[in-house]
Amino acid sequence: MKGGKNSADKKGLTAVKNTCSAAKDCGSCKYAGKTYIYSCAEKQEYVRKLLPKNCKLNDINACEDPFHYRNKVHSGFKCLKNGKIICGPYEEGSHRIVKVSSCLIENETASAIIRDCADIAAKLGVPIYNETSCTGDLRRVLVRVAEKTGEIMVVIVIGSRFFRQKTAFVKELTKRHPEISTVLININRRHDSMILGDDTRKVTGKGYITDILLGKEFRISPTSFYQVNRAQAEVLYSTAVRLADFKGNERAIDCYCGTGTTTLTFAGFTGKITGVEINSEAVSDAIRNAKANGVDNAEFVCADATEYMKEQSDRGEKYDVVILDPTRLGTDMRFIRACKKLSPEKIIYISCNPDTLARDLKHFEECGYYAIVAEPVDMFPWTSSIETVVLLSKLSSAPKLEVRVKMSDLDLTEAEAKATYEEIQECVKKHTGLHVSYLNIAQIKRKHGIIERVNYNLPKSENSRQPNCPPEKEKAIVTALRYFMMI
Repeated sequence: MKGGKNSADKKGLTAVKNTCSAAKDCGSCKYAGKTYIYSCAEKQEYVRKLLPKNCKLNDINACEDPFHYRNKVHSGFKCLKNGKIICGPYEEGSHRIVKVSSCLIENETASAIIRDCADIAAKLGVPIYNETSCTGDLRRVLVRVAEKTGEIMVVIVIGSRFFRQKTAFVKELTKRHPEISTVLININRRHDSMILGDDTRKVTGKGYITDILLGKEFRISPTSFYQVNRAQAEVLYSTAVRLADFKGNERAIDCYCGTGTTTLTFAGFTGKITGVEINSEAVSDAIRNAKANGVDNAEFVCADATEYMKEQSDRGEKYDVVILDPTRLGTDMRFIRACKKLSPEKIIYISCNPDTLARDLKHFEECGYYAIVAEPVDMFPWTSSIETVVLLSKLSSAPKLEVRVKMSDLDLTEAEAKATYEEIQECVKKHTGLHVSYLNIAQIKRKHGIIERVNYNLPKSENSRQPNCPPEKEKAIVTALRYFMMI
């Protein structure tokens, strides 16, 4: 493992277990009762099984401190028969509140604020929202913490038109927690599982918070997307920059960009970059973030990523690099086909779902883009989730190899003359790390109808058994043969 491994050893985290007593009911911490290192190893192996065989997999980036990392915390509330109000996450697969006194992955201050909200509601007699009758005031509380700046946002979600105890409630809450920077009221009268409604009103403070990520300042609104683990977000974006290996003059497009965290990170390494996001509030934040950080080579478009990519491809636009960071659902074939028409040399895919990532990589390969290298980042310790950064490249944009022609190689057919056995070996080794033998190459060339010189690489005895080329090596050789335009 990278990054966190040595620091984990120093802190003694290699043997640390998640000991949450509510894990069984809550369901968030899949690795409760197990060591952190075990969870990282299992996630690494899960990603490995889903990736294309020829894609190199780097070690997982473990989290230096896997506890209390979640900077966005929300909770529901329930009023018991004795009048006591409890708060906590929903039981897995239900809307039953699991009462927890503390959580090992939530920011501790955020958790304390939510518990105090339950206590204040009980003291003031605030009616708790009932999902069955759709009556009551206090429905949920959302807390967002900017870890670098220390700013804290509290969003009180109500299920009624008016929060009658608003003034007394907010006054008591800010008295107990003077560190709170801003308080908002959100009205959510929907009959679904959405946390926030469409109507948000500022009560105190600016109505937003700001945080620092990789040296840049980002504005965060109640609905803005911002990675819940700031420390690992820096690792994630730094990994993407490293794998992209920007030259500094590329024209890039960043799809599903949210508030522009990825776009503005990549802006410092590209010539010009366009961020695309469907959430209008997030786009507004992204534009402000660009101005606040003095970034003048980034622009933002409020649009559906797939529709915008298709529009650009239909206009004949070209991009050097495409970056995408979609939801757990991944992307779709229309997006991937538009990618092909835009003809970028590289694609950087940041995924939070290995299953949809594997599906999409197969579709990208059908369009001529191959996964070259992948690197997992443990953004959500103790849970089953894992982020993965993948570099994809066109076969035709692979680095050119130095060709040294030998006289013995001149007696070849036209197809064979495109590359020697040594060059095919070198190409496979460079892009997959696999070593293939001349016999492996000869078998695959014959399989694809490439005529070979008489008796070349044949066994000494006609009765000798030749081992078949393993599937992963065959795929790598086929890729190399396509690269050299031999098939």
